[in-house]
Amino acid sequence: MNTMSAFIMGEINRGKEEMVFNWDKAAKLIKDSGFKDASAGLSGDWKYTSGEIFINGKPKMSDYTYLASTWATPQIEIDGEYYDCYRMESETPNWHSKTMWPNSALKIINKD
Repeated sequence: MNTMSAFIMGEINRGKEEMVFNWDKAAKLIKDSGFKDASAGLSGDWKYTSGEIFINGKPKMSDYTYLASTWATPQIEIDGEYYDCYRMESETPNWHSKTMWPNSALKIINKD
């Protein structure tokens, strides 16, 4: 999506509640899949918002991702498959666009 389109979508959806990446669901999906790599981003704007979140079987804490939006759905990509992966902002424990691997998700991913 180009910058102007993203700006217009943002203006149209101004004031709406954000969809925020669901780290707990992502951890469960990664754990259940058994895959060692995963990425996350926003549908329709993956090129500018996505990044690796799980590499070689370990959470990655230092990649750029932007994982909240009023109009683009946060997703996780595992082995070429994309899954919607979000909670509404009012349902999250203070997660936002820059939240990376909160403790609840780390507990899930590290559970044996």
